[in-house]
Amino acid sequence: MVAAGPGRLLGSIYALFALAAGARSGVQITTKFGDAPLAYILSAFAAVVYLVAAISFGRASRRAWQVATTAVGIELMGVLIVGTASLAAKASFPDQTVWSNYGSGYGFIPLVLPIVGLWWLLKHRPDAHPDLSASVPPTGEL
Repeated sequence: MVAAGPGRLLGSIYALFALAAGARSGVQITTKFGDAPLAYILSAFAAVVYLVAAISFGRASRRAWQVATTAVGIELMGVLIVGTASLAAKASFPDQTVWSNYGSGYGFIPLVLPIVGLWWLLKHRPDAHPDLSASVPPTGEL
């Protein structure tokens, strides 16, 4: 089950990153937005992605699994795209984002976290757990 054990730990790590990225981007956007608007907006976006993942990891349903998988997939794409862009076009990133240089400012955890998260989610698919499948409304209903 996603909401238990290591899944809960992953959710806690995502919550911590949501707080860190959100606080950092909030300060940057309100105090020096003109210095590096792209970087600060990307950090705010990362915070939202981390928050969605954290909430989804904390719920045990097929829908939460789908949302978590999507959020973590977006996170991985973001880390790879922003990480590559921040190295290739340094002038576009005069200040760091959470995902700059593949998350080097955060010990590369932003690069490793979505890989671990996707591995965990794929290992704990709701289809493999009948207890989750039974609690989910039919397609089209929430």
